[in-house]
Amino acid sequence: MRNLALAIGVFIVVLVALSFGEKITSELFIWLSHITGIAMHQLQDLTLVMQRYVQANWGKVLIALALTVPISLWISRQSQQGDPSDRIHKKRKIAIFLAVFLGWLGIHRFYLGQIGWGLVYIVIFYLFAPLIVLISWIDALRYVLMSDEDFALRL
Repeated sequence: MRNLALAIGVFIVVLVALSFGEKITSELFIWLSHITGIAMHQLQDLTLVMQRYVQANWGKVLIALALTVPISLWISRQSQQGDPSDRIHKKRKIAIFLAVFLGWLGIHRFYLGQIGWGLVYIVIFYLFAPLIVLISWIDALRYVLMSDEDFALRL
């Protein structure tokens, strides 16, 4: 489950990075405010918006998918290799990487098994995005300055 959430997060970040500065950013915020309405009606709108985006930007979607697979596999392999003491060190490095690049989605919290905190990050991102970017960078800095033993105790 953790690897699937990680892969989805990587895919979203790569796709957003490819579309950064384009119309997608403004449409994303319009869409986010739009889905807070009636859920069943919004599901149909969501599928139409996604379908239109994929049709208009199929090249970006393919590139994002092509980049998502090797990045997700690398992260998954890094966290599973080595002896138990080495795994904590690798897990901390991956958590730092995720906090810096995907922290605004709380992916590093999901990766560490802190699902509640990951959901809090998503809610804060929806309410005030710059704050959650700053908080995730603070998390990354905490992980950098933390020893492996302290990091293992927080898991």
